[in-house]
Amino acid sequence: MGLVLYNDLTRRKEEFAPVSPGKIGFYVCGPTVYDYIHIGNARPFVVFDALRRYMEYKGFEVIFVQNFTDIDDKMINKANQLGITVKELAEQFIEAYFEDIIPLGVRQATIHPKATEHIDDIIRLISRIIENGHAYIIDGNVYFDVKSYPNYGKLSGQSLEELQAGARIEVDERKRHPLDFVLWKAKKEGEPWWDSPWGHGRPGWHIECSAMAMKYLGDTIDIHGGGSDLIFPHHENEIAQAEAATGKQFVRFWIHNGYLLINKEKMSKSLGNILTVREIRKNFQPLAVRLFILAAHYRSPLDFSEDSLIQATKSLQRLRNCYSDLLFYMERSQEKNTPDTWLEDVVNNGYKRFCNALDDDFNTAGALGAVFEVVRDLNNYLKENETLDKQALIKSKDFFETVENILGVIGINTIGEEFAGTLSSSEIEGLIKEREAARKKRDFARADAIRNELASKGIILEDTPLGTRWKKKEQ
Repeated sequence: MGLVLYNDLTRRKEEFAPVSPGKIGFYVCGPTVYDYIHIGNARPFVVFDALRRYMEYKGFEVIFVQNFTDIDDKMINKANQLGITVKELAEQFIEAYFEDIIPLGVRQATIHPKATEHIDDIIRLISRIIENGHAYIIDGNVYFDVKSYPNYGKLSGQSLEELQAGARIEVDERKRHPLDFVLWKAKKEGEPWWDSPWGHGRPGWHIECSAMAMKYLGDTIDIHGGGSDLIFPHHENEIAQAEAATGKQFVRFWIHNGYLLINKEKMSKSLGNILTVREIRKNFQPLAVRLFILAAHYRSPLDFSEDSLIQATKSLQRLRNCYSDLLFYMERSQEKNTPDTWLEDVVNNGYKRFCNALDDDFNTAGALGAVFEVVRDLNNYLKENETLDKQALIKSKDFFETVENILGVIGINTIGEEFAGTLSSSEIEGLIKEREAARKKRDFARADAIRNELASKGIILEDTPLGTRWKKKEQ
């Protein structure tokens, strides 16, 4: 079997295959750009970035769409508080989004559509819903009629009565049913507005995602992702309005990541425990945050704490040190007459376990477990053998690069640079050469002083038969 994913629509694992062979349409709900993203926002962005990478590794062409919500009540209120336009607010925090998310290894989407740039598409979709008898107009507001759509509740698996009992509902006595949701909001004083067949106004939140997903990916898309908090009402409403317009299945696979907790509590403004990615990046390496997120299965709850990030930082440095050691020995080792089938078997088996875990509902926790088993065995091999099989080392390097291409948790391109501390890699190499010269002159006091100076900056020296190498201390 190939890639199997848990589909929240059917509540079971299913083998994934796209509508169009070899080509995947993938939509993920993006941020509402009125503030800096927090660690809870970062989880779906990292998870679905890694899933996209894996699908591309498997040979699929992935059209990855992630929107920016750049008009809604929160944005209007924040812009008014700051005395700027909603557009200026959106531009500020879209820029901040990329500043925060790119260091986490998240690549830009194929398309990053904005709601305000797709008003015509939204109006056309609302018009189709009205024509098909699934929406009604009151005083310039357009509401979706949930009772007109028999499958409402199929994603959350609840009836209208159950959903109504557990929902926070926008009270409006003009609505036919309490769960009816707004597709188009009539203009209010001081708000941005656009012209429409129903008067001046702006789109509701839910309609933008359906309109933009279908514009770029077609009436039926392969995968729609987001956090579990979006299942109801956002994704439930997306399904209803899209399928009411087209009569076709809107999304084949619905995938949601689990909640992220802060010290076992849900993030909330009332508890004052909302941590932005920007704040976290001041004290921790961004790739440690990415590794922390991917070290858990995406559907499981994830508990964030400072201790968990400290542990992720140690794990990151272990990966980086192992890869750095591998490069060091590859440059200096001689070809062995007899191949080391043991190390090749270690790498081959690790690769199989890595891919099998990802194929089983994208189990990144299991995949990383396979990676660290290879790291353990490879570290032992490098320490315990005086002669090394260069071909086996090349195979090991290929394995690390595959892991990096898919999960992006090593930072291969920055080995020896980004995390060298207050010294550059060239400065460290210079001190190592000075130490070697001092040892040749039997000036052991100077040699020890250099070792201690580097150790005080978190740089550990290892003297090997092939020369002296350095690595960052695993804290």
